[in-house]
Amino acid sequence: MYGLAYSINDPAGAGIARALRDKMGLSESSVCKNSITCFQGGNIVLAGFREDVIYFDFLDDRMPPEVEIYIILSRHSSEARVKSYTVHHTGNFGGNALYGGNPGELGISSPMVSWLLLRALHDSWRNSSRAEYEVSYEATHHGPTSLSKPLVFVEIGSSVDEWGDPSNHFIIASSIVKLLESPPADCKPVIGIGGGHYPRKHTEIALKENVCYGHIIPKYALQHLSQEILDKMISRSDIDVRGIIVEKKGTRIEHRSLIEDYASRRGIEVRYV
Repeated sequence: MYGLAYSINDPAGAGIARALRDKMGLSESSVCKNSITCFQGGNIVLAGFREDVIYFDFLDDRMPPEVEIYIILSRHSSEARVKSYTVHHTGNFGGNALYGGNPGELGISSPMVSWLLLRALHDSWRNSSRAEYEVSYEATHHGPTSLSKPLVFVEIGSSVDEWGDPSNHFIIASSIVKLLESPPADCKPVIGIGGGHYPRKHTEIALKENVCYGHIIPKYALQHLSQEILDKMISRSDIDVRGIIVEKKGTRIEHRSLIEDYASRRGIEVRYV
C-alpha cells in the first residue's frame, strides 16, 4: 500500500491531492492518526497534515501500518524560477539539518518507485502543452530522514504561480495514477555522484535506459563525500544497489579515487558519464 501525504498549507500538495481524489474517487477514512484530511481507495491512503512536509518524520506513527512506501506531494522552490516537475529522495549529507531531518542521515530511497514516477511524469509532460517545464530528478536533500519506510518526493516547481495551477495538479495526479497501475519493472539500481541540483545527465540516463537511481549526491555537496557516505547511499535503499554512476566533469581526482577504491572493495560497478 502507498501512503501519500501533503501539507494542507501547501497549494501544490493540496491541489495534487484534490486532483487525485477526483481521478480515483477516494472516500473519506479514519485510518490516519492526527491528520486534517484522510482518504482511502484502491491501494493508497491519502493524508493531509498541518505541518510542513520537510518535518513529516511522524508518518510511521500516523499512517496505517499496512503502508509500505510514502510519496510526498509538494511544492518546489527555485531562485532561478525553473518551471519543473521533479522527483527526489531525502537526506542531509553534511553536519547540518537546516531543512528538516537529522544531520548526516539519509532517508530510505526507492530506486524503482522513483524511476517509474519519473518516467510517468515524463510521459504526462510530453502529452501536455507544458514544453517550458523540465522533468528531472533532484539531488538528495532535506528531511524527513528517520522514517522506517522508503520515501519519495514529487514536486511542482518553482513559484506560487506554478504551485496553484490546476493543470499542473492534473499532470502530477495522472502520473501517480500511472505509477499505481504500473507492474514492477526491471531496472538496475544505482546511486549517482556529481551534477547539479537538477542532475540532468543522471535524469537522461534514467529516461533512456533501464537504470534507476536511489540517492544522488550533487557536486555542491561533494565536500562531504566519504566511505561512510557511500555506505549510507547504498544501504539506505529498499533494493540492492548494483552500480555507481559518476558525472566525471563535476568530480575531482580525489573523489574518483575514493569512489573506485570503495567500489573495488564492495564489488560494485563504477560508470563515468
